[in-house]
Amino acid sequence: MTPTSLTGTNLSATFQRFFASEKAGGIVLILCTVLSLLVANSALGPAWLGFWHYQVAGLSVELWVNDLLMAVFFLFVGLELERELYSGELSDFKNALLPILAAVGGIAVPALLHAGLNAGTPTQAGAGIPMATDIAFALGVLALLGSRIPASLKIFLTALAVMDDLGAIIVIAVFYTAHVSLPYLAGALAVFALLVVCNRVLRVMALLPYLLGGALMWFLMLKSGVHATIAGVLLAFAIPFSSRQEDVASPSHRLEHALHRPVAFLILPLFALANTGINIPADWQAGLLSPNSLGIMAGLVLGKPAGILLLSWLAVTLGWCRLPGDMGWRHVLGAGILGGIGFTMSIFITNLAFAGQADVVTASKIAILAASLAAGVMGFGWLRLAR
Repeated sequence: MTPTSLTGTNLSATFQRFFASEKAGGIVLILCTVLSLLVANSALGPAWLGFWHYQVAGLSVELWVNDLLMAVFFLFVGLELERELYSGELSDFKNALLPILAAVGGIAVPALLHAGLNAGTPTQAGAGIPMATDIAFALGVLALLGSRIPASLKIFLTALAVMDDLGAIIVIAVFYTAHVSLPYLAGALAVFALLVVCNRVLRVMALLPYLLGGALMWFLMLKSGVHATIAGVLLAFAIPFSSRQEDVASPSHRLEHALHRPVAFLILPLFALANTGINIPADWQAGLLSPNSLGIMAGLVLGKPAGILLLSWLAVTLGWCRLPGDMGWRHVLGAGILGGIGFTMSIFITNLAFAGQADVVTASKIAILAASLAAGVMGFGWLRLAR
């Protein structure tokens, strides 16, 4: 099968499976978030929070989820990105340019809004928090609209969110890494180079050597000071990939298919349970008025749609690309509003930006939840009316 273009109305079987899993995964994420918030603020709260901070082999349960399981999530994201770059929407530069530039706008404007409110303050490190889009939640909301929205909008939002994730990965690697150990980092990169040789030169097609090498690379990356989840992305691009999108013999395709359900129904729900167990303080409303919280909410609710719409409009106006035939600017705005659902990646960056600052982390997470809820409701309402 050939990749579906943005102007088409039929979606490939791979994309439909992906979209269906993201829809269901978004519902599970919502349930886990509500459950975690309720338990954390009940009589069981101290025991619940204590469980996630229980030490196992030198790391808390929460850190095992955030450093190990999220590395698997980033491996999955990397496999998606690889597929899009080689045989999906991002493989055709003309098709890819619109969501790429939209993602740039959706990354830059929210970061600038937060930086404008927090520059020179202790919370300026939070500028990366409103940059990311939660693909599971965004596509879950879009799925609720069914046939009311054009098929090309689903592909546009997916490509936009994938590029958004890539931007978040780069931000994590560049801005949220401290105390780098060069020997360990060199060791991790050496393992990556060896895996690339196994792929490109030796043509090793078995998955096991890559998974074992990826585990070693994760350990070395963890020790290096660079966030260990980056190992997941590097591993994705070391695994052999077939340019035929539906080629089940491709190790990359087989691994991506195998990870769909564990990521959607195990890893991301565990991440939500571990990171949204927030003991909401009595003065939580006051925390929303801090420059950091205002920057997060303004970035997600206002900056995301403004950046996505502005860069998309400029690209089309300058003749660099064009809108798909069944999409209008109202749909682009709707995608931009849904792009403000930060959640998973925003919470992940919060933990890195404000490590050891429990009060700031709690206030940031409350702002993320409030902004993501607002973006989801507004995006759903707008696209329902815009049909």
